[in-house]
Amino acid sequence: MKSRDTLIRLKRFQVDEKRRRVAQIEMMIAEFDRMAADLDREVATEEAKSGISDLAHFAYPTYAKAARGRRDNLKRSADELKGQLQEAQAELGEAFEALKKVEILESRERTAERVADGAREQAAMDGIGLSRAAMRA
Repeated sequence: MKSRDTLIRLKRFQVDEKRRRVAQIEMMIAEFDRMAADLDREVATEEAKSGISDLAHFAYPTYAKAARGRRDNLKRSADELKGQLQEAQAELGEAFEALKKVEILESRERTAERVADGAREQAAMDGIGLSRAAMRA
């Protein structure tokens, strides 16, 4: 019984760990998206200041060009994290299924124990009833 309890605690820990990983990746993606949006605004502001929005123009602002590069890197990183997120979500699903299997087994075992305890109690009561009936006769 204790080994089953330990196994359940282990499975719950694994599920919690996977949930934390999923949440962490989601936060990183959101942060990268926010940073990319900030860089988009900075690029637009810089282009508006200079009046040049053509990347091929010789006077295109250097800061805007650098900000575009950083934004593109952030978007690539966010896309890579989305792949990792899918993997982490799949691992979370597997860990959750494993936990549920162990919990179901535990529930069945406890139900079987309750039924066995009930049968023992009933047999004891039947024995008491039979002995009383024999005493009366």
